[in-house]
Amino acid sequence: MSDPEHTQPDHDPTGDDGHPAPSVRARELVAGAYDTHIHVAPDVMRRRIDDVTLARRFQDVGLAGFVLKSHYLPTAERAQVVRTVVPGVDALGAVTLNASVGGLNPVAVELAGRSGARVVWMPTVDCRNQRDSHAQAPEGATPPMWAQLQTELAREGIMAPAIDVVDDDGEVLPAVRQVLQVVAKYDMVLATGHLSGAEILATVRAAHDAGVRRIVVTHPEFTSQQVPVPAQRELAGYGALMERCFTTPHSGKISWDLLYRHIREVGPENSLLSSDLGQPFNPPVEDGLALMADRLLANGFSEEEVRLMAVENTRRIAAPSATSLGSAA
Repeated sequence: MSDPEHTQPDHDPTGDDGHPAPSVRARELVAGAYDTHIHVAPDVMRRRIDDVTLARRFQDVGLAGFVLKSHYLPTAERAQVVRTVVPGVDALGAVTLNASVGGLNPVAVELAGRSGARVVWMPTVDCRNQRDSHAQAPEGATPPMWAQLQTELAREGIMAPAIDVVDDDGEVLPAVRQVLQVVAKYDMVLATGHLSGAEILATVRAAHDAGVRRIVVTHPEFTSQQVPVPAQRELAGYGALMERCFTTPHSGKISWDLLYRHIREVGPENSLLSSDLGQPFNPPVEDGLALMADRLLANGFSEEEVRLMAVENTRRIAAPSATSLGSAA
């Protein structure tokens, strides 16, 4: 295979806003996919697009739906409104267990489940690992938008304490087990947030024991996580899917070569593609999965492998389950 870091899609045309535009082949290949990790308006930070407009664009390009992620606010009620306005697109809600919802708060997870939320993220910006991380992004990498907000909260003196998920022996805390029981009850997806590698492994093991059926390891290549391949393989053994986010290499936090290598070494069958898009300076959200497909195809991955990661595995995570809204209440 040629040098994957520098191999670009053959077409690589540029759209009206200066970002690369996906090929027709890539659009067709990811048709029917869910983007399980996006950040769009309304939000506490400026975003590229709002959720209703995005749903219409997803409908236009043949994508099935998306999961609305906010680091700070639950999104299940928003998702219900989007589904009503654009019924052809399956907008899904979520909750992230940061300080703004009480951290490891089973009440917040219970109410999210009753509201039809699909994904529960473990703490991200407020977890101990992210707060204590001294990992440096490569020079020139684009910092996450939430970093500035966290700095502003700290400056105002209203930053909550960091959230721990394990005790001194590395065992998950009782509050984590409570959360996992609710996730399992509503057949929601557990995503690991910004936990460290050791915390992720402990949490995934506990989730597996609690009967959680859908588990995603959130961008294991991200700066504050950097989960090594052997650990990713072990996590896959518990049925977890490794999330490969477009923005992680696109923003310069890692090389594209590293992403390709991790997918190869852990296996496309254990990987899931998402965009993590919505920032005003990044490409259109509806282009993210297709742009990834073009890059993967140009660097030795087959159409079957790309469709497995982009469509089959995202539908396995996001497609509706037998647990209906409020049925477990």
